[in-house]
Amino acid sequence: MNLSIRSEKKVDMDVLYLAGEIDAYTAPKLREELLPLAESGTDVRIDLSEVQYIDSTGLGVFIGALKATDANGTRLTLVGMSQRVQRLFTITGLDEVMAIEEGEGSK
Repeated sequence: MNLSIRSEKKVDMDVLYLAGEIDAYTAPKLREELLPLAESGTDVRIDLSEVQYIDSTGLGVFIGALKATDANGTRLTLVGMSQRVQRLFTITGLDEVMAIEEGEGSK
C-alpha cells in the first residue's frame, strides 16, 4: 500500500491529510513532507482519518515532528485516528505526550 499526502496552508496552521499506510517503505516520504512544516514556525495538524496502519518507523516520524514543533514553540496535533491507530498510540504511551483530537483536520 502507498501513502497519499495532501497539504493545505491555513491562516494559522498547515494541515496534512494522509491516506494509506505509514511503514518503513512510506515513512521517508512522510518525513520529507512533514519535517519542513514542523520546523517552519507554524502549527501543524495531521488528519489520519484515512490511515489504516502505522508501524514503529511511522511513529518515529511523528516523534521527530513533535520535537521540531516543540523546539519552535508551535503545536503538532493529530486528528481523526481510527480505533486501530489510536490503540497503537495508547500502547506506546504516545497519547500522553502528543495532542490527539477526534474529528477532521480542517478544524
